[in-house]
Amino acid sequence: MPLPSPIAHLVCALLLAVSTAPLTAQVDYSGGQPWSERADSGPDAEVPGWFYNLGLTGLRAELVADAPKALLVRYVFPKSPASGLINVSDKIIGAAGKLFQHEHRNGYGMEIFGGDGPISELANALEACQGTSGRLTLMVQREGKTISVELNIDRKYGSYAPTFPSQCPKSETILKELLDYVSKQQDDEGSFGDPVHNTFSALALLGSGDKQYLPAIERNLRYLRKAIQVSKEDRKYGLMNWTYTGAAIVLSEYYLATNDAKVLPELQKIHDLLSAGQYMKMSQINPKSKLSHPDDYPKGPRDAHGGWGHNPGFEGYGPIAMITAQGALSYSLMHHCGIKIDRARLDAAFKFLDRATAANGYVWYGDKLGGEPDDWADMGRTGAAGIANFLCPYPDAEHRQRALLHSKVIGQHPQSFPDTHGSPPMGMAYAALTAHLDPANFRKLMDANCWWFTMAQCTDGTFYYQPNRDNAGYGADARMTASSIVAFIYTIPRKSLALTGKPLPPTK
Repeated sequence: MPLPSPIAHLVCALLLAVSTAPLTAQVDYSGGQPWSERADSGPDAEVPGWFYNLGLTGLRAELVADAPKALLVRYVFPKSPASGLINVSDKIIGAAGKLFQHEHRNGYGMEIFGGDGPISELANALEACQGTSGRLTLMVQREGKTISVELNIDRKYGSYAPTFPSQCPKSETILKELLDYVSKQQDDEGSFGDPVHNTFSALALLGSGDKQYLPAIERNLRYLRKAIQVSKEDRKYGLMNWTYTGAAIVLSEYYLATNDAKVLPELQKIHDLLSAGQYMKMSQINPKSKLSHPDDYPKGPRDAHGGWGHNPGFEGYGPIAMITAQGALSYSLMHHCGIKIDRARLDAAFKFLDRATAANGYVWYGDKLGGEPDDWADMGRTGAAGIANFLCPYPDAEHRQRALLHSKVIGQHPQSFPDTHGSPPMGMAYAALTAHLDPANFRKLMDANCWWFTMAQCTDGTFYYQPNRDNAGYGADARMTASSIVAFIYTIPRKSLALTGKPLPPTK
């Protein structure tokens, strides 16, 4: 099976982007990123760029500098509510009888995270109409004139409950559709796609608690068994530590849900691979790294100690917080499954994460702090570190305290949720998990991003990967990536997994 293009995107984004590099604005008014990106297959292949999906309207729009209170229509899906009523090059300037009030404030950085402006204002109108008449009136500029256009939006979903995705009929309807969609995307080998899909599709299906999806989950386990047998030179399965940690998490949750001892040998194999690849001593470093990445070469034996990079050992610029958090989480979950873990190795991973954590709970890229003490950005690393600390099998109070600190900073700054480094959808999943450790923080996160869930939903019920700082996963699987993550997030309140709050067996 050839390397899928989303994997290639993931590899490029993860290898080339570092936290100290200049930040790329999500909105590039010069006509570059993200608008020039194209999906090479799938339902978005006909769309001439990576534009914002405008929810169930069937429209895609670009943000432009000369119309900061408008949405420039760039594509209209056939047979959608907007088909035949809205034209390409129309500018949407208002909704539900009101002009948009605020200019775009949308991009990557503390001052511009979020969807403020026409995006969130349209989302509010679209969400409201689904709970009432199902009719959405848009104010449109066309050929120098302002006209009113009424769209017939499907009412079958209704509006989100104040407690969504918990106790929310709309969330339950969406979740059922997404679970069915995700399960049908599985290929003959049992893979759902890239490492992100294989982690969160399986977790969503397992977290649903619905036994009809067990055959799909078990086919995925067979695929993961193959994936952990290959060498790092075989990039068919992606960057190996992403594959190993994803497989560890899925197999651990499967064992904790089923007590099926047949997966324990695979878990032991993954444990051994992760242990061999964890950076613990300078002799593991490839001498070429000093030439290729001199600024990242360790200054001493404790520099980057205990972490994981993209591949086993110290490769390129070495260990990073996102993989290290998933490594710590993998060790913790495997311990709960009865796999013997070397505490010194798990402690080393948590010390790496502690060095990466600012006083406010935000986790930086490597094991060194950056910026000012109260600075923050994307929350994926913070989320992964938070759930890893929360599930640490040792009774030390410090791990729970760190987990709640990570949860707190996510709740304080929920606007970066859909725009995180490397693989943004993966970051969304981990941020939601750690926010959920404190119900108040989870509520802040979901309320602040209801606009995203409303706008990302497509007319066929799938969810769309909205424009972002990083393009990892945008392409043929733009729908699958977002759909698997939303499905997983909507299962969190069910508490069917150790990750989402299911009680664990006593640790030994």
